[in-house]
Amino acid sequence: MSTQQGRFVSMGVMSLEHDCFVVLTGGPGSGKSALADALGERGFARTREAGRAVIRDQTEIGGTALPWADRELFAELMLCWEMRSHRTAPRDGAPVFFDRGIPDVAGYLRLEGRAVPAHVDAAARRFRYNRRVFVAPPWPRIYHRDAERRQSPEVAERTYHVMVEVYAEYGYELVTLPRASVAERVRFVLNSLG
Repeated sequence: MSTQQGRFVSMGVMSLEHDCFVVLTGGPGSGKSALADALGERGFARTREAGRAVIRDQTEIGGTALPWADRELFAELMLCWEMRSHRTAPRDGAPVFFDRGIPDVAGYLRLEGRAVPAHVDAAARRFRYNRRVFVAPPWPRIYHRDAERRQSPEVAERTYHVMVEVYAEYGYELVTLPRASVAERVRFVLNSLG
């Protein structure tokens, strides 16, 4: 455990098991993964974004669980990924940073105009995270498309708003990340957690 991690444990800031699980959410291309990577470089455990991983895996095997092919199956695989990430995350009292969480799956379905199945809702209610969820606002200056990120900037902005709504509905407190350098965002997150 790093000194930084130990500071949170010794202060008792992260006392309950799920309090250690900190979600980074928002629209695509807003700097969430860069922030998660930087926190990982500081010695914190972090998870990988489900959507990108599922797209990579499905593309590699010629699968159809893709957001442009079978949205419902894509959502199911993201749900499985996020539940597994929650179950296998370290539980040593130090923060674990999640590059999106289970409520993001409900948000994705809502964004796509799909009903949120009862089991997705149940998972979002059962697998909890720290009450403070960090949300990256749309940031057109850093947004770019790639093979896995095909959304337009307008869809990215709608995604942000849907994620804010969904996390609030599940009882989380949204903390907006500043549009700032990755290093400044790291400091902001760590200071916000205690």
